[in-house]
Amino acid sequence: MRRIAGLLVAPLLLLSAVACGSDDKASDSASSKNGVPAITAGAKFGEKPTLSKGEGAPPKELKTEVISEGDGAKLKNGDAIQVNYLGQAWDSTKPFDNSFDRKTPFDLTLGAGMVIQGWDKGLVGQKVGSRVELVIPPDLGYGEQGQGDIKPNATLVFVVDILKATQVPSSAKGSTVAQDDIDLPKVGTKTDGKAPTVTIPKSDPPKKLVSNYVLESDGPVIKDSDSVVVNYVGLIWKGAKKFDSTYEQGKTQTFPLSQVTLKGLKNGLVGKKVGSRVLLVIPPDQAFGDQAQQTIPKNSTLVFAVDVLAKV
Repeated sequence: MRRIAGLLVAPLLLLSAVACGSDDKASDSASSKNGVPAITAGAKFGEKPTLSKGEGAPPKELKTEVISEGDGAKLKNGDAIQVNYLGQAWDSTKPFDNSFDRKTPFDLTLGAGMVIQGWDKGLVGQKVGSRVELVIPPDLGYGEQGQGDIKPNATLVFVVDILKATQVPSSAKGSTVAQDDIDLPKVGTKTDGKAPTVTIPKSDPPKKLVSNYVLESDGPVIKDSDSVVVNYVGLIWKGAKKFDSTYEQGKTQTFPLSQVTLKGLKNGLVGKKVGSRVLLVIPPDQAFGDQAQQTIPKNSTLVFAVDVLAKV
């Protein structure tokens, strides 16, 4: 989603913007296999691949070629998955992006619209542990507008290693924790998958970060190196105005905590347990400070009700 993406240090290619291109050149041979560009080096799962240039006219429909099949579970929409990938235009010999060089796998929720449609459609049904090659036509990629180094109407080719997948529940669940402080917001405890209610008091907001359980699960503790899958509602303390909600968008969000620049969001989730619902009250000095952000005025105290559904 747009606002959480703005909290990340550097959105990756498939989220919103093209990352720095790779300097590695692929083979310029016209070799292909089963109608997709051949992998000319690094063919094994886990190895950084080298792709040949596409031969002839690219396919007009999405094509998924299984290079090597894993023995894990089949991917479903809603799964939190982790992958490595390399991307290259059909008519190019140079990759425009890859996660292998960064040595940081890419995390996403499948079917949540976090990536181009060709990924969401092409990866469903593939098994964890597989290497697949996707050939994505423009209408399932970046279309007529292109993106960064990607030309308009480009057909894209990706080699994707599916590292792992986690089934994401619809709601946090756990023991209800008393919310006794009348000077703090009250968060609803229903677990029906719908947005919890958040009632903000008329009193002045706290000046320090608040991170309290609403529902405490018995899941693993979140570390600052984890990527988490969340649903949340975000409000401004003053006026109790909602500025964002994943529930209204109908999709969870996955992001690596190591890249979150909203200090209070990261600090408030680290140390909490996966599967829990957490109230965060973030003072300005751990939010956006004296900088206004879209509909958020400067010096705003922010309130989040966060369901930490999974980590990947």
